[in-house]
Amino acid sequence: MIILDDSDCMVSNAKFFMEFTQDESCGKCVPCREGTLRMLEILNRITDGNATLEDLDKLERLAKLIQKTSLCGLGQNAPNPVLSVLKNFREEFVTHIVEKRCPTQKCQKLIRYEIDPEKCTGCTLCARRCPVPCISGTARKPHSIDQERCIKCGECFKACKFDAVKKL
Repeated sequence: MIILDDSDCMVSNAKFFMEFTQDESCGKCVPCREGTLRMLEILNRITDGNATLEDLDKLERLAKLIQKTSLCGLGQNAPNPVLSVLKNFREEFVTHIVEKRCPTQKCQKLIRYEIDPEKCTGCTLCARRCPVPCISGTARKPHSIDQERCIKCGECFKACKFDAVKKL
């Protein structure tokens, strides 16, 4: 039994179970060996922000095909967590795909950091802690984050003492 709450990303959890199943597959039958790998690739695209809504249909069709055609119990049950999450939390998948954000902020590549100019004092601490030079601004003036260059490490968020850096 696994207990989750509203701070857990259901898409990420489905991916976790698929990673486990794919790793445990003996590889004897193609549906389990290749099908779970393809399901994992789709889930990775979703959590990376590179998926389309058509991927949800592909994921569901592939899961049902694997259930029907796998030779052992592992393959026949491998898609169950993904199908369950799709059935009960489809809106989370849609949010990941359409809005390119994770509502629980668990999917690292879908997190976005922004600096609130009203709260930023220009202390430069965030810019000094950033491992890539993506934060610009001068001392005592509000800073900004270049989203294209940001690696989403969260150092700016941890460093800010004025609650100016927001995790979205």
